[in-house]
Amino acid sequence: MKKSELFFSGFQVPIDYAMIVLAAITAFSVRNIPSILQLKPKLYSFAFDDYFRIVLIVAPLFLIIYAFEGLYDIRATRKFWKETFKVFAATSIGLVIIIVAIFLKREWFSSRFIILAAWFLITVYVVFARYLLQLAQKWLLRNKGIGVHRVLLIGRNSKMNIISRIIQSKKNLGYEVIDQIDTAHLKMIKIIKKEKGIDEIILCESSIIDDEREKLIDYCAINNVVYKYIPTGLQTSKFEIAMMDGEPLIEIKNTPLDGWGKIAKRFFDIVFSFIGIIIASPAMIITAIAIKINSAGPIIYKNERIGDNGKKFFAYKFRYLKNEFCISKNNSQLQRALEYEKKLIETQSVRRGPLYKIKNDPRKTKVGKFIEKYSIDELPQLFNVFFGSMSLVGPRPHQEREIEKYMDYHRRLLTIKPGVSGMAQISGRSDLDFEDEYKLDLYYIENWSMLLDIIICLKTIGALFGERKNL
Repeated sequence: MKKSELFFSGFQVPIDYAMIVLAAITAFSVRNIPSILQLKPKLYSFAFDDYFRIVLIVAPLFLIIYAFEGLYDIRATRKFWKETFKVFAATSIGLVIIIVAIFLKREWFSSRFIILAAWFLITVYVVFARYLLQLAQKWLLRNKGIGVHRVLLIGRNSKMNIISRIIQSKKNLGYEVIDQIDTAHLKMIKIIKKEKGIDEIILCESSIIDDEREKLIDYCAINNVVYKYIPTGLQTSKFEIAMMDGEPLIEIKNTPLDGWGKIAKRFFDIVFSFIGIIIASPAMIITAIAIKINSAGPIIYKNERIGDNGKKFFAYKFRYLKNEFCISKNNSQLQRALEYEKKLIETQSVRRGPLYKIKNDPRKTKVGKFIEKYSIDELPQLFNVFFGSMSLVGPRPHQEREIEKYMDYHRRLLTIKPGVSGMAQISGRSDLDFEDEYKLDLYYIENWSMLLDIIICLKTIGALFGERKNL
């Protein structure tokens, strides 16, 4: 563990304590503001000295709760928004404990206003102080290299190359690749550690035998080196262990989206797609009028897609192509449109694999170029979500001709409902190759949670309406 991380983590405790005390004093002072007294007259009076002594005794309770909530994580690269949520939750727990204590022993303290004001102010003060402290810590990380973790990568493959690129491009992560080797030979690792120093080892090499892996784990434990590995194959799967007449059985779980998970996700989809339809309705009305004025043909383009378990459905989109080029059974020039699209895919597609993405598509209308550029064309899919053929979050729905090119393992994408947005859309959108998109969607399928859906939806607000590339 880095000395700078230990310093900042230790320094965090007195800072939190000071902010809690300061927030309590501020709450006491606010109570005496004349305008506040007019709104809510004092029912109880007590001396500041008595109040301050109570504060000094109660403040450590909050520190203990913060510690149990993991708010003294030593790493410099912790997520600030997660930390903010934890501060709010931990402070709320402290508030509940205080309320219960006052209920049991009312003569100790009786100002509900001060308690509620202190709860709010503690959250604000602690979060703000932590924000400033984290800014200082990350500045030292980026500009002075203080607290950077020196990482040795073991293995040379596509997954490890991605990890290497991420570390090199994102200094805020707090890592530095000091070397990359093919195998886990301890002699070589010892030389690298002596010459360059190693704080962490990341392994991704399936050819390494169990004996070598065990020796490496022992070496890391003895030398205080963090050992991590990138799982491959079944190692990425979720599983449950059970017993059958004394024999252990391991059940591979495809997704948490079973039972109550599926019910919760459907409820989430109905509520927030309805809210989305209401909010987006002015933009949808304006777009519909613009499409009608700009070109002949239907406003909504119904594109047949494949959903969960291979079910066919129509995904709704605002039409952004000239009507004669739409791939639809209602198009009298369908064969010509298919042949022209095939030619464009061969000459102008910017994606590899079963999916295509045509750059500078000449079939678009003037309005179509704009609405696809900013993803406005996808707003009608909120109705797909509301009526149940799609979800707000999930793998993108693909056409039957695309799915025919899937490898067998790609069909895991069809085990849950397709989504308006997903891991791929917030991580690169159309810039991703299909195989990379598949890996992100598979991670989502195996690790679904309601919190993950909320995070993706929030990130989509920026990514979905941001300008698309490669169009």
